[in-house]
Amino acid sequence: MKLIVGLGNPGPEYERTRHNVGFQVIDRLARRFADPATSVPKAKFSGLLVEGEISGEKVLLLRPTVFMNLSGTSVAEAARFYKLEPTRDILVLVDDLALPCGSIRIRGEGGTGGHNGLSDIRQKLGTEKWARCRIGIDRPGRIPQKSYVLGRFTPEQESALEPALEDAVKASACWVNEGLVETMNRFNRRETPVKTTDE
Repeated sequence: MKLIVGLGNPGPEYERTRHNVGFQVIDRLARRFADPATSVPKAKFSGLLVEGEISGEKVLLLRPTVFMNLSGTSVAEAARFYKLEPTRDILVLVDDLALPCGSIRIRGEGGTGGHNGLSDIRQKLGTEKWARCRIGIDRPGRIPQKSYVLGRFTPEQESALEPALEDAVKASACWVNEGLVETMNRFNRRETPVKTTDE
């Protein structure tokens, strides 16, 4: 059993904002790998949980319903209930300012880069050794960072983001099927220089 968590903020005002790209990938995974007849989201683990299956492996798809800086509560509750091993069984989908929009990066451990959601997960799990798929959203340039991540993508960014969301779905499935090392080898391509956005 694997747990894939998409990070974001709950509520319609945050839908499709830069900080919520993890939710977008989780929604795509649910449409692709969960049975629509039986996979109504359940309110569990301070989140919305959908059960799916990827190549015979049961997969739990989780959207926390707490705010970003409390994401670890949701992840830790699910991990404890199902007795999951973070290093092997958990993948977190998260936005990243340090990557250009349109790129993704897979890692098996590492720092939080100042991301409040990742910081809380590290604190609540007691380790930073769990897989994460970072989805680039560009640097904000002169825009205050909080305003930038809670804002919506420009049309140009939306065009760049679409293939990255699909790559993140494919990378998630690869992680379930073939493990972390193969996923990193396949999806961690050379990145272009990080862009900044000035809206």
